[in-house]
Amino acid sequence: MMVVVSYLGNKLQRLCSSLCFGIASFCRFLWFLLTCFYHYVLGRMNHFSIELFYFLFLSTIGFLILNATDPRTATFTPKKLDLFFTSVSASTVSSMSVVEMEVFSNTQLIIMTILMFIGGEVFTSMVGLHVSHHQRSAKKGGRVNDSMSDLGIPANFADHHLELGTIANPEFESSKSDIFDLGYDPEPVAHTEDLKCKSIRFLGFVALGYLLLVQTLGVVSVLVYINVISSAKNVLEQKGLKPFTFSLFTIVSTFASCGFVPTNENMIVFRKNSGLLLLLIPQILLGNNLYPSALRFSVWAIGKFKKKAETRYLLNNGHNIRFHHFLSHLHSSYLVVTVLGFILVQFVLFSAMEWGSDSLNALNHYQKFIGVLFQTINTRHTGETIVDLSTVVAASLVLIVVMMYLPPYTSFLPLSAKRNGDRNSDQRKRKSNKVRLEKYIFSQLTYLVIFVILVCITERKKIKQDPLNFNVLNIIVEVISAYGNVGFTMGYSCDRQLKPDGICENKWYGFSGKWSDEGKLILIVVMVFGRLKKFNMNGGKAWKLL
Repeated sequence: MMVVVSYLGNKLQRLCSSLCFGIASFCRFLWFLLTCFYHYVLGRMNHFSIELFYFLFLSTIGFLILNATDPRTATFTPKKLDLFFTSVSASTVSSMSVVEMEVFSNTQLIIMTILMFIGGEVFTSMVGLHVSHHQRSAKKGGRVNDSMSDLGIPANFADHHLELGTIANPEFESSKSDIFDLGYDPEPVAHTEDLKCKSIRFLGFVALGYLLLVQTLGVVSVLVYINVISSAKNVLEQKGLKPFTFSLFTIVSTFASCGFVPTNENMIVFRKNSGLLLLLIPQILLGNNLYPSALRFSVWAIGKFKKKAETRYLLNNGHNIRFHHFLSHLHSSYLVVTVLGFILVQFVLFSAMEWGSDSLNALNHYQKFIGVLFQTINTRHTGETIVDLSTVVAASLVLIVVMMYLPPYTSFLPLSAKRNGDRNSDQRKRKSNKVRLEKYIFSQLTYLVIFVILVCITERKKIKQDPLNFNVLNIIVEVISAYGNVGFTMGYSCDRQLKPDGICENKWYGFSGKWSDEGKLILIVVMVFGRLKKFNMNGGKAWKLL
């Protein structure tokens, strides 16, 4: 008996050893493939190509998972194109909708939450910082050339910058005497590359902590609000939504500036819940327009207690890390003033035009004040709404379109930076190549005009048959909303049909939900283009309008 047990034990040990060896070999082979892909493919791609690949890959994976899961009701199944459109919209944080949100099951809502989380600008910028630190560490330690030389990897592969959130910014090419750095005394001794690498790593962890802290506080606060305020809880019960799923989905969507809400009516159904709107307002600002200012303030605050070398380097020499979201002290200050100024202008105009409108008549004065404030803050660039935009007066609508078009970090900056003329040959060469490329690309406004024309071509029959819904202004709003990754829409109303077809049913989704498949495909391109618009800020300068 003991012999049999010993024999079986030895066989089992050999089997486990073989299994472990097989798993280890497979993992090594998979790591080898990933390493080769990283160095041979990604190492030769520029920033734009990497982000384009990232969002297309993310959208495709999201579509496949959404398509593999069942919707909430078996009576209606979204078309595959509509699911792909939704996946792109969530990944690019655009919140353009072609199906009603309450169609999606709890599992699909969680999937969309993940897409919005990893597609948000704060997340991608944080990942970019960690990738940048890894590259600099590998290059500094010489581990790259030593470990990859046998694979035929070029020795200069680490010179390729793969940061998802890092792009060239003229502000970061200024010297340490940059006027934006007033208020901080530069170090008398030149900072080493090691300190720069540590500072990038430190900033990456600050961004990660910022991302998790703000959203965790948001989820907890919204969850507590829903459980305390019966009116909000009743809405979720009537719609069959779980409070935790709603809280998580809404906070992630709001912080990522997506604007999706798991209710068909977006935030219209919560327009009397002023407390909920107030909880969402900080998420809107901290995840979008005020992210650079909040990030710099976080670094300054941490520097008061620890990591003084890294924080001092970042505050005095932040331009050296070439991080799009870490602005100088003065620029961050002007950004805050500009954001508040835009909110004030919109609030005054919207209140003057809409205070007595049908959309706000059911609210008291306090609820109107909070509602208008929430609505105006959402124009850049979150897209949650408490009113039907199709009922908004033209003057307010034009201002909303302008706000959607402006990039998130637009600021009035009357002071210009001093430039240092001493650059090495590689820097001059890169700048020369960039300037040469910019001569052949169009401005962002030109691309928008092209997209609007293409949509007007694909929807020309509906423009002729249904001109009140399919008018050019509605199309422009939809295209610019997709480009700005906002999600505002004029919607579609059966009551505006000149020739009622008798089968039309009003739905709570965007105007693009009534477009043809060709029009939806164009809008998908617009959403991806809008998510990558930071790479084309200086386009069209070769044109001279004399």
